[in-house]
Amino acid sequence: MKIIVIGSVAAGTSVAAKARRNDEEAEIVVYDQGKDISYSVCGIPYQIGGEVESIDQLTPRNAAWFKKRYEVSIFTEHKVTSIDNEKKQLEVLDLVIGDTKTDHYDILVFATGATPFTPPPFDQKEYDNVFQVRNIQDARDINAFSAEKQPKRVLIIGAGFIGLEMTEQLVHKGLEVTIIQMEDQVMPPMDADMTFRVEEQLRAKGVNLILSDTVKTIEGDSSVARVTTTGGITIETDMVILAAGVRPNTELAKEIGVAIGDSRAIAVNSKMQTNLPDVYAVGDVAESFSVITGKPIYRPLGSTANKMGRIAGDVITGGDLEHRGVLGTGIFRIFDLNVGQTGLTEKEARKEGFDVEILYNIKPDHAEYLGGKELTIKALADKKTGRILGAQIIGSGGVDKRIDVIATAITFKAKAEDLFHLDLAYAPPFATTKDPVLYTGMALDNALHGNPLLTPAALIERQNNGEKLQIIDTRSKKDFDKSNVKGAVHIPLGELRTRQAELDKSIPTITYCNKGVTGNAAQNVLLNHGFKEVYNLSGGNKNYQSYLKMLASKK
Repeated sequence: MKIIVIGSVAAGTSVAAKARRNDEEAEIVVYDQGKDISYSVCGIPYQIGGEVESIDQLTPRNAAWFKKRYEVSIFTEHKVTSIDNEKKQLEVLDLVIGDTKTDHYDILVFATGATPFTPPPFDQKEYDNVFQVRNIQDARDINAFSAEKQPKRVLIIGAGFIGLEMTEQLVHKGLEVTIIQMEDQVMPPMDADMTFRVEEQLRAKGVNLILSDTVKTIEGDSSVARVTTTGGITIETDMVILAAGVRPNTELAKEIGVAIGDSRAIAVNSKMQTNLPDVYAVGDVAESFSVITGKPIYRPLGSTANKMGRIAGDVITGGDLEHRGVLGTGIFRIFDLNVGQTGLTEKEARKEGFDVEILYNIKPDHAEYLGGKELTIKALADKKTGRILGAQIIGSGGVDKRIDVIATAITFKAKAEDLFHLDLAYAPPFATTKDPVLYTGMALDNALHGNPLLTPAALIERQNNGEKLQIIDTRSKKDFDKSNVKGAVHIPLGELRTRQAELDKSIPTITYCNKGVTGNAAQNVLLNHGFKEVYNLSGGNKNYQSYLKMLASKK
């Protein structure tokens, strides 16, 4: 059996390695048009920024290493130009010497990855100071340009993972950074009320963030000197980084009739098989599917690519591994904040038809007397089943372990109540006695069973619709005078039992405090005194004021 893999980064090399572990007899050949193999794309911003000392640290293995360890032949700078799947043969161009050869296969694996999207008008002409961040050669080019030209101002197009990571690193290097983002928020896959906290962080660090805009015109001959946006803003720049997302490299696959999914990536089953016999697809060129909905999704991440490659290599050599889907779990750092996300966002859950309970949980990541800092968790549960559907977490520490715990819980179909019963590690340097994950489960379960939550968005919508509400601020007079919810009356929690007769039990009532805990206590008091419909404002006044600031910033 001869296996040919097209592509030698995370997914392609994983296919080859697993196939060899299972089968010593198979001939395994890998072709890649690039110079480097099995490198860390995600590490590139940190090497450009200087946190990783050498590019060599991102490319720990080469073709000779694979040949010696796995008896796998990897040919770099070799481009597969055409495939005849009926004859099971392909044409390969040696990009160094220009020769073409024909090779034959029994099994073909597409691990062709994805290509950075070049948005207009940058797609009209090549410029010597415009770069993308997708492979090791891109890093070499950016480093060489920076060393020679010493740029002071950089324009970044796009505010996803790569755009934000490059922003952080270039600001650390002392560059003046402008971001232009087509959507009205950074990190569009997340919910806007959470990413607004990232936007505040960017602006606090001196980043010029321009949302809901695109580049309309470019000035400069061989180099981009300045751009003008559709909104009429002119920006002078010394360097441009395009970080506007990626598109799967499906051209070769489409030429032989491989089916493409709705996401524009190759459609595969749980064994990484395409619609064609003996043809597989893995990594950033292939679709995955959602653990929650079962529907195909496209999540080009290195962790998923490695997993898909291992599964394909096993199946090809007689194994029974199957892909179990993904949650789209991701995390990134932006200056002082860590930002994690897993499962469905609020907008995705509603689009899928879920009736969701939404909790904003603001808690320290570990004991405050040991320097614990605030985490903001937005978590969703299905009102019908209680199942946790997703979470987004922002904070200066402890985000990674909380998002991973919740991702694990979602994978195993945990309900809100199950989070509370987890036996998580506790010591003051690492957690609080009631860990933010445990509190998330407890508060969501309470909300699903008689103590409903109300988000700032839902409250404002009901107010705008003219609904008669009574809103109770349970904090101190000092805090109330500093800022409060529109229409609120001030009744501290300690006075609520004796003053509850001042309120109308028949009117929908909202209680709140600063972050949510005292608001929940007040909610219980009123429910126990016969109030029919009482909500706790999720995340309290702090989250409410943040939401108002977000709305104001988008006008």
